[in-house]
Amino acid sequence: MPDWVIVVIVIAAVIVLAVIAFAVSKRARAKNEERQREKAIEQRDEAQARAREAGEADLQARRYAEEAQHQRERAEELDRKATETDPGL
Repeated sequence: MPDWVIVVIVIAAVIVLAVIAFAVSKRARAKNEERQREKAIEQRDEAQARAREAGEADLQARRYAEEAQHQRERAEELDRKATETDPGL
């Protein structure tokens, strides 16, 4: 076999290997990007869930504070009535 044929075969093999390596690298990069995208989606979902929970907790805390204020007002009203009923105590 002439030398030039061997050189052409070697060059062709190197080119084929380079193309295969590029394709594998591109596929690996695409898979990595997809994993990162999925992770970002999960993180966004978790962030939204936590924000929703925080909002619900805030609303509940406001309700408790409002109820406590009503209880204080009721206690003050009862204390005033008790003082009016028996001012000596």
